[in-house]
Amino acid sequence: MTESSTHSAGVAILGSTGSIGCNSLRVIESLTTSRMRVVALAAGSNVERLADQIAAHLPEVVSVDTEAAAHDLRAMLFARDIDLPRIVTGEAGLVEVATHPDADCVISATVGAVGFLPTLKALEMGKRVALANKETLVMAGELMTQAARNSGAELLPVDSEHNALHQCLRGERREEVRRIILTASGGPFRTRNKAEMELASVSEAMQHPTWNMGAKITIDSATLMNKGLEVIEAHWLFGFGPDEIDILVHPESVVHSMIEMVDGSVIAQMGVTDMRHAIQYALTFPERHSCQLPPLDLTAVSGLHFETPDLDRFPCIALAYRALREGGTLPAAMNAANEEAVSAFINERIRLTEIPQIIETVMDQHSNQPVKDIQTILEADHQARLAACAAIAALAHKEAQTAQKI
Repeated sequence: MTESSTHSAGVAILGSTGSIGCNSLRVIESLTTSRMRVVALAAGSNVERLADQIAAHLPEVVSVDTEAAAHDLRAMLFARDIDLPRIVTGEAGLVEVATHPDADCVISATVGAVGFLPTLKALEMGKRVALANKETLVMAGELMTQAARNSGAELLPVDSEHNALHQCLRGERREEVRRIILTASGGPFRTRNKAEMELASVSEAMQHPTWNMGAKITIDSATLMNKGLEVIEAHWLFGFGPDEIDILVHPESVVHSMIEMVDGSVIAQMGVTDMRHAIQYALTFPERHSCQLPPLDLTAVSGLHFETPDLDRFPCIALAYRALREGGTLPAAMNAANEEAVSAFINERIRLTEIPQIIETVMDQHSNQPVKDIQTILEADHQARLAACAAIAALAHKEAQTAQKI
């Protein structure tokens, strides 16, 4: 984002207290050569961290999940003698943050389907959207990209893999690119067998080998559903079909993604494993600025290894490719089922290996529809969640009966 000498670029952040949100604020603070101003923040219920962010950046509007959280935030700010911003709540609050008139760029970093509507509204208003919410494009990539085309909005990826692809594709002619390659760390169960994965605990699944992320994204990394979601996201961001998008497991997480040209050349983007690189790139594109992070030390890289993902142990990948190929509302249904199943696993109601079972059951039951509007997507999401909850309850009941017999 380029700024004139008389204008401070306004930034709004959806999910400001999460990992991406906090790193975004660190990037903004570090960009001494550019002028950026935080005008709006949206968080969930972490009002203590949000209060610190308000004190540091003085946004005009902030949003929290509930009125109770808003009450706690007001009391906290009053006690610290901090001027109160306008405080809004719920989905309407998220939309108000995303459509703030002074926000030139909206960082969409909420987790899950909650980020869908505010991100769409930001695109409809022609704002640059730095997207870190996979589910938004998975649910409604057609609507999102069409909104961006209609308004002239820029949609720039913050996910390290798609950000890497954006950098690799920069200046390349589409017809000269044979395929794009997403890399995956492999998660905590890369070397575990199916039996071990079936007995995996929540704490084991949360031990990501290279990235520090929130619970939902970390579990998606454990099942490799995060790569499946990224395949769908890459399709909408870059216009490649399912047969032109591949996944390679790369445990070192040094190569963030690659493109293969028609002549066999491979172009890769490499860097340290820190999301601030991708965030800064999205904020300052098409310019590049110096970064506070150290550059990648190639002499310290002992080796680069690549493996084909095991679809037998990680069936979520195949489910995502199926959703992309069939299109319509099926990706939204798949995403909703995954969110419900991941939540059930985190709450120890189902096993890790039952997550893809839940998703497949919901996908098989889903009545696929063409994507016509927002309501079509939201209805598919709602129905899929109901179906997922029923499948989860059935599995939990079966598990309880088996335990009684033992």
